[in-house]
Amino acid sequence: MSKITVWFIKSALVYFILAVILGLHMAVSGTQYPYMPIHAHFNLLGWMSMMIYGVGYHILPRFSGRPLYSEKLAEWQFWLANIGLVGMALGWIVKTGWGDANMLLIFSIVEALAAVFFVVNMFKTIKAAPPVPAN
Repeated sequence: MSKITVWFIKSALVYFILAVILGLHMAVSGTQYPYMPIHAHFNLLGWMSMMIYGVGYHILPRFSGRPLYSEKLAEWQFWLANIGLVGMALGWIVKTGWGDANMLLIFSIVEALAAVFFVVNMFKTIKAAPPVPAN
């Protein structure tokens, strides 16, 4: 597996454990749990999306028979996705405590940019195979 695939899969596993820990904490904390958005984002953007990115970077170039368009774009995407997600988690804490959503918005944009980088890299990697000539 490429280093970017391994990075994404390992980060997905870390976010999975963090989401499980938050889930357990939520289960014993009662009905008003202020960190539920962090739990949800660690599950969806951390565990699921990072795993999808890692598996996508491994499988989709092979399926298309083409090399990955840009390793550098994938590395940028990895860092932006992780910075964005951790920043969003901190942004949820700030928003809950002080009511200021600017930090959450900024890191949400960083996270969205990471997703766009993945889509661009995949669109440029996977292209339709040329049609097979009829006999």
